[in-house]
Amino acid sequence: MFRFSLALLMFSLSVSTGALAEQPRSGTPEEQKACVRDVQRFCRPVIDQGDFTVLACLQQNRPKLSEACEQVLKNHGQ
Repeated sequence: MFRFSLALLMFSLSVSTGALAEQPRSGTPEEQKACVRDVQRFCRPVIDQGDFTVLACLQQNRPKLSEACEQVLKNHGQ
């Protein structure tokens, strides 16, 4: 279940909210690894509420994110 949610998170990272018509790309294993701890740490209560909710949670906790996860968000225009 957690891996499925993380996959959805990475899908949402690859699609900016304003560009849903673009071809989506899933995050690389390295990108997933960069954010997995932050998702577990800050977003566990909302992990079952959908990928956009988890993305919003990461954005709300941006000052506390690891540098690696922060870079993943930046790389995907978030």
